[in-house]
Amino acid sequence: MSRNMGFKGQVRSYVLWPLLFSVLLILFNVIIYFVDRRSGFVTTIFVIIYLAVALIFYFRSRTLVLNEFVSFATRYGQVQRQLLRDLEVPYALLDDSGKIIWTNEAFEETLGIRRDLRKSISSVIPAITKNQLPGMESETEMMIKHDDRDFRISMKKVSLLSIMAESEIVESFDSDSYIIALFMFDETLINRLQIENDEQKLSVTLIYIDNFDEALSSIEEVRRSLLVALIDRKINKYMSSYDGLVKKLEKDKYLVLLKKKYLKNLCENRFGLLEDVKTVNIGNEMSVTLSIGVGTEAGSYLKNYEYARTAIDLALGRGGDQAVVKTPENITYYGGKSQVSEKNTRVKARVKAHALREIIEGADKIIVMGHKMPDVDAFGSAVGVFRAAKSFGKKVHIVVNEVTTSIRPIYESMISSGEYDDDLIFNSMQALEAVDPHTALVVVDVNRPSRTECADLISRCKTIVVLDHHRQGSERIDNATLSYIEPYASSASEMVAEILQYISEDIKLKPIEADALYSGMMVDTNNFLSKTGVRTFEAAAYLRRNGADVTRVRKLFRTDMDSYRARTDAVRNFEVFDNKYAISLFDGEGIDSPTVIGAQAANELLNINGVKASFVLTDYNNMIYISARSIDEVNVQIIMERLGGGGHLNIAGAQLENMGLADARNLLMETLENMQKEGAI
Repeated sequence: MSRNMGFKGQVRSYVLWPLLFSVLLILFNVIIYFVDRRSGFVTTIFVIIYLAVALIFYFRSRTLVLNEFVSFATRYGQVQRQLLRDLEVPYALLDDSGKIIWTNEAFEETLGIRRDLRKSISSVIPAITKNQLPGMESETEMMIKHDDRDFRISMKKVSLLSIMAESEIVESFDSDSYIIALFMFDETLINRLQIENDEQKLSVTLIYIDNFDEALSSIEEVRRSLLVALIDRKINKYMSSYDGLVKKLEKDKYLVLLKKKYLKNLCENRFGLLEDVKTVNIGNEMSVTLSIGVGTEAGSYLKNYEYARTAIDLALGRGGDQAVVKTPENITYYGGKSQVSEKNTRVKARVKAHALREIIEGADKIIVMGHKMPDVDAFGSAVGVFRAAKSFGKKVHIVVNEVTTSIRPIYESMISSGEYDDDLIFNSMQALEAVDPHTALVVVDVNRPSRTECADLISRCKTIVVLDHHRQGSERIDNATLSYIEPYASSASEMVAEILQYISEDIKLKPIEADALYSGMMVDTNNFLSKTGVRTFEAAAYLRRNGADVTRVRKLFRTDMDSYRARTDAVRNFEVFDNKYAISLFDGEGIDSPTVIGAQAANELLNINGVKASFVLTDYNNMIYISARSIDEVNVQIIMERLGGGGHLNIAGAQLENMGLADARNLLMETLENMQKEGAI
């Protein structure tokens, strides 16, 4: 072995230095000869003896030193191997197919396996499949759970080319061969601390009493303080059970701070406070309802409060009696099962009317638009806004892309009367061309940009007014100058009729315009059978005084024979799901405005005893339109919201793309079944 091995580097210099020193002695000996021969001879004998001793020492100790080095290296390798065996981090070596080659003690103890196990890693850790082993990439990571502990698995490729390059045993070696070093890092404590830290974050909650003044006015004055005290007690007791801090801001407003971990429980219980507070009754005629807005996961307390403000605005805009939870990613709704209570005061309508008047007076041109495939309510309310703007001498255009069967009688009556400008009705392209910096846009009967006749108008116009009676969703017109959204109103036509009474005393509706507004109210209230209140009939009385004729309106609603047959077919071919939901499939091919027929059929299905909600699915233009209706037992709005739609508690709808009638029906049934299990309906 000594003949095949040698020293190098600093060890070689250290071993050879006695021989190198002999060169100096020889030079010294030569110099001595020039000084004195006898002394030089004596020095020569000394140098010869020194060289002999140095050579003997070098050749004899070389083998001993090399043996010591080899012995040390062997012991050092054993120490390294033992250190890896004793390493507290579970560690294993796998071949390129995932078979275990070597493991340390921590790996064996963690997974409870034998030392000599030579199985696939998948048999030990099922979560690690062959596809998850390092392939093209040099390193992969994954999280697994084992014995209630969380582990982060790190797998790294180690090439065998550099290790085996000087091997005398293997003649050739594949450069693509490798082994896999697998490490298991226990992150159970880290994850637990992260969860605890996340759960300790504060969420901001705002609670508003929807009908505080109305509830107080319905009982004797001496008992009002008792009602307020009972409501306070309910809210404080409920939130205290979730370790919440309650602060009363105003007579009907509360601020609540609670930990995020309890918010999860509130959501799982679907905010039981909404129903709990309704049990407070000391003779008050109406039940007290709450609106709850929650902001969480925003990253800061101030941002959470802003989220809570947005959430409470959504809850109030959707009619109250519900909770809205807003996070940076989404908005979740809970409750909203009860009917929206009508506000007796008209102060808000008067304030909004005056604000609308200022906007109209400050604009040079007014563009009014409703939703896609407009119905009588959208067109009627647009006509009402037209008359209001016209009374101030403004140029007005109404955006209508498709004249549906429901608005055609009124539309043709207005056009044929000759009393209106030829450019009264614009399509989307014409409206976009007409927009200038002094144009005001009024959106009626819709508050979702994607459902308007021309969504681009919203971004083009600087001044935007929204007048709608539908409940708000996560999608809304954010840049509105004036937003008047009242879910309690029966229709947008009712809202516009109220505004007309306050915006100016000089407004005089023409009979056809009064008919249009009256028709919108009749359609959305199903001939004044649903969602009607005192203000609804007062608005109808105002329209009657302005020339609306019930007989003339009824004639406008008459349909042709084909449409009537189609509607009766849709009603006849229904099926009952879960003994309370009527579902009908309707093919709208060859029918003019089949979605209107579907809505009419859904209304008629409610006349069947035992039907709590009706759904008519209409196939039209490669899209499935769902018309949902109920009387008072089921909130069809939250059902349609699950399908991407919206609307009212009693009247709602949705549109489904890329599916047929059968698939849409199955999706609807699955949604109804899931919501019933969750307790959402």
